[in-house]
Amino acid sequence: MRKLFGMPEEEKLVNYYSCSFWKGRVPRQGWLYLTVNHICFYSFLLGKEVTLISQWTDVTRLEKNATLLFPESVRVCTRDTEHFFSMFLNINDTFKLMEQLATIAMRQILDNEGFAADLSLPKPRKTLKNVSALKRDLDARAKNERYRTLFRLTQEERLDGHTDCTLWAPFAKMHVTGQLFISNNYICFASREEDLCNLIIPLREVSVVEKADSSSVLPCPVSISTKNKMNFLFANLKDRDFLVQRISDFLQRTPDRMWSDANPPGPLVGQHFAYSSWTPQQSCSGLPSSSPGPAGSLCFGNTLPSPSLSLFFQAKEKMKEESWKIHFFEFGRGVCMYRTSKTRELVLNGLPECLRGELWLLFSGAQNEMATQPGYYGDLVEQAMGRCSLATEEIERDLHRSMPEHRAFQNEMGIAALRRVLTAYAHRNPGIGYCQAMNIVASVLLLYCTEEEAFWLLVALCERMLPDYYNTRVVGALVDQGVFEELTRACLPLLYEHMQELGVISSISLSWFLTLFLSVMPFDSAVLLVDCFFFEGIKVIFQVALAVLHDNMDALLACNDEGEAMTILGRYLDNVVNKQTVSSPIPHLHALLTSGDEPPPEIDVFDLIKSSYEKFGSLRSDVIEQMRFKQRLKVIQSLEDTAKRSVVRAMMTESAFSIDELEELYCLFKAKHVMSCYWGLGGSAAADRHDPSLPYLEQYRIDLGQFCQLFGALAPWRCGVHTPILAARLFRLLDRNKDGLVNFKEFVTGLSGMYHGDMTEKLKLLYKLHLSPGEPDNSTHNSAVAARSTKCHVAFNEHFIELCKTLYNMFSEEGREQELYHSIATVASLLLRIGETLAPSPPPAAGSDEDGRDDTSVSSYSMVSTGSLQCDDITDDTVLIGCGGQRRGSVVDSDWSITFEQMLASVLTEPPLVDYFEKKGDIQTKMAACKAQRNVERQTSSSSDHELAQNSV
Repeated sequence: MRKLFGMPEEEKLVNYYSCSFWKGRVPRQGWLYLTVNHICFYSFLLGKEVTLISQWTDVTRLEKNATLLFPESVRVCTRDTEHFFSMFLNINDTFKLMEQLATIAMRQILDNEGFAADLSLPKPRKTLKNVSALKRDLDARAKNERYRTLFRLTQEERLDGHTDCTLWAPFAKMHVTGQLFISNNYICFASREEDLCNLIIPLREVSVVEKADSSSVLPCPVSISTKNKMNFLFANLKDRDFLVQRISDFLQRTPDRMWSDANPPGPLVGQHFAYSSWTPQQSCSGLPSSSPGPAGSLCFGNTLPSPSLSLFFQAKEKMKEESWKIHFFEFGRGVCMYRTSKTRELVLNGLPECLRGELWLLFSGAQNEMATQPGYYGDLVEQAMGRCSLATEEIERDLHRSMPEHRAFQNEMGIAALRRVLTAYAHRNPGIGYCQAMNIVASVLLLYCTEEEAFWLLVALCERMLPDYYNTRVVGALVDQGVFEELTRACLPLLYEHMQELGVISSISLSWFLTLFLSVMPFDSAVLLVDCFFFEGIKVIFQVALAVLHDNMDALLACNDEGEAMTILGRYLDNVVNKQTVSSPIPHLHALLTSGDEPPPEIDVFDLIKSSYEKFGSLRSDVIEQMRFKQRLKVIQSLEDTAKRSVVRAMMTESAFSIDELEELYCLFKAKHVMSCYWGLGGSAAADRHDPSLPYLEQYRIDLGQFCQLFGALAPWRCGVHTPILAARLFRLLDRNKDGLVNFKEFVTGLSGMYHGDMTEKLKLLYKLHLSPGEPDNSTHNSAVAARSTKCHVAFNEHFIELCKTLYNMFSEEGREQELYHSIATVASLLLRIGETLAPSPPPAAGSDEDGRDDTSVSSYSMVSTGSLQCDDITDDTVLIGCGGQRRGSVVDSDWSITFEQMLASVLTEPPLVDYFEKKGDIQTKMAACKAQRNVERQTSSSSDHELAQNSV
């Protein structure tokens, strides 16, 4: 593979497949090679060779389809072209791997981190033929991701194995067929029939694991008992002995000092902050609550609508509490509860307010994460409070905008609790920090949970349930916006076409999804959607959004502009009410902006939820994930294109390149940066080369080796074997902060000077490149003083000789090569004579007046124009110095120097040189050659970079 495609040793092959690549209407049979960073194809038939290389980071679309022209095939699109591959032995397995590699590439673009193989994979129990360790790694990652998503587990959890089995369900008096999953901290079960029964047993809760007696009814059973006296019976296990031993091994590694659900910790920081709109007598009486209840809560004294309604609502609330009490008795309570379709029914009817925080923690998986990290939140708060950053400034600005209509956040106690939660999360995850809409969601969490619980719910939301929603570019929300558009087109095609014309979908979906409808719907109604979200995940938000559009279809189809459509939807959502609430409605600020003369009829939120399940309940989570993948490619590549346009606009005033040239240069430069993520080129980590806080044109940086490769391919001054030395000199000049890296702005500035500067500017740059690294440039000194103050540590005329070498090597490919060589010889001789004639006398004795003389015989040089390299420090006092020998006593004998003006005057005497430096370069041809190059450039090793840097001095 490496020989076929010119890949470096660092590029790893994942797998290869026999298939056909379609060129036009002709299939070419060959082999598809999938590496970590590239998709490659090679075919050699009947003397014809076909080679294809594409980077995963360039893929904009990847789909499996079938058309009349192409049989069942995989379509791979980039910005420039599209490719079709077909005739796979197993197209589904191949496509899954391609999806996974493309996802890794998109994550690489977002996080700027290269792929790291898992070196701690357990050895397979069976010998796997033709399966590489890397393929096993990726397969394990895919299984881990599905496992964590299914049971809402943390990113660190790794699936050890799974097996078919049955589970005795005491609530149904039957054996449920499904699969048992074992990981380092959990035993989980999922029924084969969806939603029939799911079970999560943390190993920290397990007290006994033992083999039970086998029978014809229960072959090979295993009994698992927990600390809260629940017993689970699994049977029909194929390898029972191994399974029991494996669980025992994991149990031995489980820390003993873990909180159980029966004894949850109290709040570690601040007071218990929860909101309750009922009195202690209305709490879940008779239910042993492990979540915050009214007894220790802060009550904000909402008045009930009227005595009769108050009694009615309290009765409804009491009925909900009793229903959950019965459910807990039958199905268990806490993290080991059986989760069934009955659980869903209770959730859809609305959670009792006294249980809401507990059940949110349970369904989201936040309870498990909190239980395994005692004291973590308190430590975070202690570390984060008092520190000032961009995130804390944004948090302070938004604190008083978080549900200002709610009494809980009209006093400093509520504001302080919200500040601690948001600041602690920003400190935990600086990659996200703080994003608008987090304050709204966190404030609602605090109404029902302690600070610590609200913090872990926020972790679950930001890092698992709404991935990439709350980063600087809200990528996840944009992805789901695309999914929503696709769902609208499939479910409501007529409305989709009209709303696309109005541009409404993109306007509404972002605010709906980012705040889970909390910012667009009355609080008492929106919180019921949050109940469903924590149980069902994102699918319920899509369902409700589609139901809202469906209910307003006729009115929306009659709209003529975006504003009218937004008003209709806004007024509808303002009037979605919760008729079962125990509290008086909380004013919704959005309603003030959308109210009309006649308020529209009220919509019961329970009717809306029921309608969403009836009309759109067939949505499946796995289908949504597939759609997310498709949209993620589109969104991330679109954001990259936007970033490129921003860079190009910023550089239009900084260089003389055209828009198309700058765009192509950005792509080539970014590709070099991405290669450092691929293979770890140079000595610095990929993260050190990318700083997202900087402007786009300064974010990405390359090192010396990568710069030399680009210089050799794009620069107009190519000097044969001398090219790397010249490139290193330019790199040193551009690297103003001396960090060993050059950003895109600096790179383009250097190229612009060579391509678009006039003759004087180009010569200034060339002259500057051959000054000693420590050459004095103090403008208060004249050239003679600068020459005398220079310490000589190099051979005679070294820098002058290097300049001559550069000039001689620059003309090897020119048509007037001999004329140019003759001109260079003439200029060099002239400059040598000038240097000898103007060589200074030995320095006078100390105290002599000669030191104070001011030589003003050399005029000022013209400065470099705005669009070229900034060489403003090339002034009268800047000299190119050659050092002669020294007499005993360290007295300089024959120092001499040439100024830039002398060099310019000498070059002007030779018309061939004048023509050469006045000629405009053509970078388009060079960029086209780079783009057409099929082979991937091999990496420059660290040692060669070091040698190159040494040669540049």
